[in-house]
Amino acid sequence: MLRALALILLLANLLFFGWSQGWLDKLLSRQHPDREPERLQLETHPERLRLLSPQAAMALQTRACLELGPLNGEDSLRAARAALGQLGVAESDWKLQSSEQAGLWAVATIKLGSADFRARKEETYKRMKLAYEPLQGLPDEQPSLVLSQHPSEKAAEAALDAFEQRALKGLRVLQLRPAQARHMLSLPRADAALQAQLQSLLASGREPALAGAALKACAPEAAASAPASAASR
Repeated sequence: MLRALALILLLANLLFFGWSQGWLDKLLSRQHPDREPERLQLETHPERLRLLSPQAAMALQTRACLELGPLNGEDSLRAARAALGQLGVAESDWKLQSSEQAGLWAVATIKLGSADFRARKEETYKRMKLAYEPLQGLPDEQPSLVLSQHPSEKAAEAALDAFEQRALKGLRVLQLRPAQARHMLSLPRADAALQAQLQSLLASGREPALAGAALKACAPEAAASAPASAASR
C-alpha cells in the first residue's frame, strides 16, 4: 500500500515538473503568457528596438515652431504637403503662408558663337566701364553675357533702348525667371522626431521639387503665436 502511494506521489511530481517546464503544453493546448514565441514572430525587427535615456526621451517631447521653405511654385507645395502627410502630420498641424514672387528679366547679349566674338564683346564693355556677368541657367541661350537685371519686361525693354542709344548692338531681353507663388509651411508644435525626419528628407534629395527648401526656426512673431494657435485647435 505504501509502495503504491509512493509511486503515485512520484508520478504526480513528475507530471507537475513536466507541466511547469512546458513539456506538456502541446498535449494540453496550454500557452504561457510569459513564453509565447508567436509574439516575437509578429514583431517587426525587434532587434532594432532600443531603450531611450531620460534625456533622449525628454528631447523627443520637446516641441518647437519650425518653418519649411521657401517652396517656389505649386509643384514644391504639393511635394511638401505629400511629405508631411506621409510622416503622419495632419493639415491642421501646419499653416501655409504664400506670397507672389516677381519675375526677373535681363538685358543680355545674343548667343556668343565663338571665343573671339565673346572676347571682343568683353573688351567693348570694359572700355565703356559696363558691368557684365555670364548668363546662368537657360542652357539653350548660352553662351551669353548679362548686362543688367530688371523686375519687369517693360523695365528691361527700357534698359535695352538706353544701351542701343549708346551704340551697343547685339543685345536682347531675356526672361530669367517667371512670376510664381512662394510658399512657407510653418509647424507650430513640431517635435524632435519630426524635425529629424524632415532634415533627413531634405538632405537625401529624394524629392527634387523640394530642392532649395530648408527647415529653420520660425520668425519671432510666428513662434510667439504658435501656443495660441495650438490651443485653439
